[in-house]
This record gives sequence, C-alpha cells and structure tokens, in this order.
Amino acid sequence: MVQKFTRKLAAILSADVVGYSRLIRADEEGTLLALQVLRKEVIDPKITQHRGRIVKLMGDGILVEFTSVVDAVACGAEIQQAIRTHNIAGPEIIFRMGINLGDVIIDGDDIQGDGINVAARLEALSEPGGMCISKAVHEQVRDRLNLKFESMGAQQVKNIDRAVQAWKWYASQRNFGDDFKPNFKNAAMLAQDRPSIAVLPFNNMSSDSEQEYFADGVVEEIITSLAKSSWLFVIARNSSFIYKGRAVDIKTVGQELGVRYVLEGSIRKAKDKIRLTGQLIDATTGTHLWADRYDGSLEDIFELQDKITSSVVGAISPKLEAAEIERTKHKPTSSLDAYDCYLRGMAAMHKWSAAGLIEATSYFYRAIEIDSGYGIAYAMAARCLNIRLVTIPLEFSHRDITEASRLCGIAADLGRNDALALCMAGVTLGFAVRDVHGRAALTTRALTLNPNLAAAWLSNGWLQQWLGYPEIAIEHIGRSIELSPQDPAIFQMQSAMSAAYFTADNDLLALSWAEKALYDRTNHFPALTHALVSAAHLGLQAKTDEFRNRILRLFPEIRLKNLAHMIPYQLQEHQARFLSGLQKAKFPE
Repeated sequence: MVQKFTRKLAAILSADVVGYSRLIRADEEGTLLALQVLRKEVIDPKITQHRGRIVKLMGDGILVEFTSVVDAVACGAEIQQAIRTHNIAGPEIIFRMGINLGDVIIDGDDIQGDGINVAARLEALSEPGGMCISKAVHEQVRDRLNLKFESMGAQQVKNIDRAVQAWKWYASQRNFGDDFKPNFKNAAMLAQDRPSIAVLPFNNMSSDSEQEYFADGVVEEIITSLAKSSWLFVIARNSSFIYKGRAVDIKTVGQELGVRYVLEGSIRKAKDKIRLTGQLIDATTGTHLWADRYDGSLEDIFELQDKITSSVVGAISPKLEAAEIERTKHKPTSSLDAYDCYLRGMAAMHKWSAAGLIEATSYFYRAIEIDSGYGIAYAMAARCLNIRLVTIPLEFSHRDITEASRLCGIAADLGRNDALALCMAGVTLGFAVRDVHGRAALTTRALTLNPNLAAAWLSNGWLQQWLGYPEIAIEHIGRSIELSPQDPAIFQMQSAMSAAYFTADNDLLALSWAEKALYDRTNHFPALTHALVSAAHLGLQAKTDEFRNRILRLFPEIRLKNLAHMIPYQLQEHQARFLSGLQKAKFPE
C-alpha cells in the first residue's frame, strides 16, 4: 500500500536540552524528574496556549508544529523566559531552540521535509536559553512581536547546501510584549491595574554604621503605612531590600519589581536630632515627581514617618481624601527605647540564623519590658518561638507552647488594628499552639486591614492546606510570591507551595517546589520533610534515601512519631497520606 503525502506550509520549532548527556550522567533520576516537571508546568501548557502540536519527543528534544509563525516564536520566547524563571531556585535545565517556516510532508502523525532539517540546524546555532530563527520567520514576526533579534548573517550548516540567514534572541533580554504570562501573574501585570510602588532602603548618612537598623526600621514603617491602602500595590519589604547597599538604576528597579513608582531617600541621625529626606520617582520615565526634607527630634520620629507617607500618597493620587491619609498613620509605641529594641530585633531576625534568632528574641522581650503595651513586640517574640519549632523540632517543649500561646493572646489583643501583629500571632497560633481556627480568625482580619501583606497571604496559604483546601492554598501562596517576588526568604513560600501540592496529591510538583526551597536553604526542615514524603510516594528511591539521610544527619534522635503529627492537618486522609509517605521512606521508628 502506497502512503499518500501532502505538502503544507508550517512553522516548525525544534528544541533540545543543552548538555543532556552530562546531566544524565551526573543525576539520571533527577534530570528526568526535572524534565517531567518542566513539561507539565511550562512547556506543554505554553504549546497548547499557542495552538501548537507536539509532533514527537526525542529523548532530550522536542519537535512542535504551528499553523502560525507568530504563535511559534511567541511560544518559544515565553517558554525560554518561563524556564529561566523556573531555574532561579532549582537545578538548571536549559534548552536551545530553532524555528523555521517552510513546506513539510505529512507522514501519518509525523512530518518530514527540508523545513524541519533547517529548524534543527538553526537550533544548533542558538545560544543556550535562547532561540535562532530563519530569514522567512524574521520577516513574518519582526513588526508583530515585541522581541529584538540580532542578525547572525549567512550561516553554513550541516547537510544544507545553501547558506541560511539566521537571527538570534536570548531570554535575558526581557523584552516581551503583553503575551508573556508566567505561571503566576507577575508584579508588572498587577501594576497595570492600580498604582504600584517600591520603597527602597534609605541610605544611612549617620557617622555610626550601627544605625543601619534604624534607617531600615523607618523604611519598614513607611512600607507598612503605604500598604494599608487597598488601592495601592506595594512591594513587600523583603523584595525591595535586595537593593540595599547597591547603586541602582530606578528604571531597572521598576522593571524588575514591576512598579510604576519608586521611593528612595536617606536618613541622618545625630544625638537627638534626625533628618529624613525622600524623593518619589516615576520608574517608567525616571522623572522626579516629588522631593522633600524633614528635620526634627527623635521624639518626633513617628510624626516624620507620617509626613513622608502622606506626601507620597498625595503625590501618587491627588484625589485621595485627607481622611484616607490619616488612616495610614501608625504609632505602635510612645517609647523610643522600646522602638529601638524592636528595630534591633527585626534586624537580627532577618539574618535567618540560629544566633540571629536568639538575639532577636532577646530584643523583643526587652521591648516588652520597656513598654508592656507594645503589641507587635509580643507578636514577633511569638514568631521567634515558632521559627524555632520549625527549624529545631526536638527542642520545643510544652513550656514553649504555653509561652507562645500567652504571647499570641496579648499580641492579638493589643495589636487588633495592626495587620503584621495579627499575622505573626496567627502564624504561631496555628502551628506551635495548634489552634488552627484561631489562626484563621487572625489571618482573615490581617488581610482585611492590609490586603498587600505578603506574609498574611502566605500564612493563609498554610492554613488553607491544613484545612483541606489545597487549591485555595496554592492561589494564596502564589499571591504572596506576587507581592514579594524578590524575597530573600522566598524559600518559605516555596516550601509552603510544596506542602500545598502534597495535600493536593500532586507529588511531582510537591517535590519540585520542595527542591526549589532546598536549593536556596539546604536545611529548611519543612521543605526536607515534604521532599521526603513526595519522593517516597513517587517511588524515587535515591531521592527518598537522600532526604531521609539529610534529616537524620541534622537530628539523629528524631523518629517517625516526632514527624507523624508535626503538621496540624484537619482531615484524616491528609494526615494518613503524610504518615504513609514517612513509612514508605522507611523513616526510623
């Protein structure tokens, strides 16, 4: 029987993994798993979105057919950028891509022809993480996509008689049009919906370098005040503080954080006098919209914070009512000594170390001694206890639980109108004290007071997966990532996402997110435990052994009973699945 062939014009995308043989030799199981995750999370959805058809998979390669050349190039660019983002906190899987437009021969489900051969040769010319396109493709897309290609001139390629005119593009150019949409709607897209701002760390102009904590604290208070306005998208402190100590280009900051406005400034503290300067800049144009300077005494520090916050809000939205500005004012304590201890405690806690945790706890308790009505200090002292439970599970006693409960109760009472205090108290109440419903009440109120608080969305994400609603958990944790996309503590969000996917019975993505967290923080205990049970359910013996051994090296005395009821699951089926994972992992009893 003679098979019939039909010729047609099609756009062909050819791609393969850079250094695939080396990756397989180094870690076959891990490489294959990473490719599975990439296909499920990134590649297949993008191809479907752009109406492509996967013709065939070839080990480390993939051949895709598109009816539209614009779809083919947009799809390739979006995949490369999404992979680049995916690789930031995990093992790197890097693709090359080649795209050609030409006639192909249909052979059943397969396609053949010179057009495919040219696409494969263009792929070989591509830079890792980029793509290379032919002259025919470039002529079709150069005025229709917001992508900049660099001419490579005429190229002689294997098994093609004629020279091929080629153009190249690389994902780091970050010059996508409106079609680019990552897994979570990114900050830049959110910023299109409402005014958005990032407050950069203020320069410490004091002669004493130890006053850095004071300047940082002032900025945190301004961020907190601005974030109370539900109409304003405010980048979280941890993301804006990655620029601390760096000379930055404001336009670049705006692009990286996805904001329209950037507030920068300086603070000079000498004896009992303080000078605070600030300037508001339009990040899209670099235009200075507003600048001012405030001089006062340390006794007036809260008033100075209110003045600069009100001025920024007024510059962004002149129509904002004066009453709305008033609601952004926040005076947590009248004691400068207590406030100083609180700021020192926050600086120590952000070190994310055992020593820093001890130092932070001491400062928070000192702040409470000075001002017994300082709600946020109680909440942060409770938060320190909760971090200790998460990171050193065998050292937490019933006495610690009692103290955590006491601190949470006082923080919730004194900080009833302080979103951060409510959030931190809720975090500890749910995990350390095991009062999940109490946590729900505090987290809900925190989000009502401040819908821009990344920590509250993260807290609610943990809560929802404990209650048995993993889909909502995934959405809320994704929201926390949107609000703080450059957070140095992003491993906490990634660990929470791993837990949520585990609760949703998706072990593949649970393991992927856990490994992202562990790539950033190798001994993060929640990520280790979820990596262990996910790998065990997937039957990945080598990874299961690796994670079990890592846990036992950290805590030689830990046993299955210590882990089995560590997470406050509210549904028996989730508790049973977690226990089953530990048993499959042969965790010592």
